[in-house]
Amino acid sequence: MWDLGEELEAKAREVVDAGFQVHRELGPGLLERVYESALVHELGLRGLRVQRQIQVPVLYKGIALEDPLRLDLLVEGAIIIEIKSLETILALHKAQLLSYLRLSGLHLGFLMNFNVPIFKDGIRRIIH
Repeated sequence: MWDLGEELEAKAREVVDAGFQVHRELGPGLLERVYESALVHELGLRGLRVQRQIQVPVLYKGIALEDPLRLDLLVEGAIIIEIKSLETILALHKAQLLSYLRLSGLHLGFLMNFNVPIFKDGIRRIIH
C-alpha cells in the first residue's frame, strides 16, 4: 500500500465525503457537468482549493503535443477527480485516470460515477 501522507489522506477523505454529499443531494441521472459544478461548490465549502477543466501538457519525446490532457477537477494541486455519469464504469475509464496520473506526475485520483443508486458503488480510488 502506498503511503501518501496524512495530509493528502485527510484531503482524500474530504473529496470522497464531498462526492457522497453531492450524490445524496442530487441523486443519479444528471449530466456530468452538473455533478462537476456541485462538487466544485461542495469542495469549496470545505475549504479545499479546486481547479476545473485543467489543461496538462502531454510531453512526447521531448516535445509538448498540441492536444493537452483535460482534467475534470484538480483538488489542492494533488488529487485528480474524473467525473462520470454512466451506466457502467469500464476498464478504459480506470486506465484513462491512471494515464492522467502518470502523465501529470501526480499519485492519487478518484473516478466518480454519479449515475448509480448507491454512491459507494460508483467511486474508485486510483493510485499511481
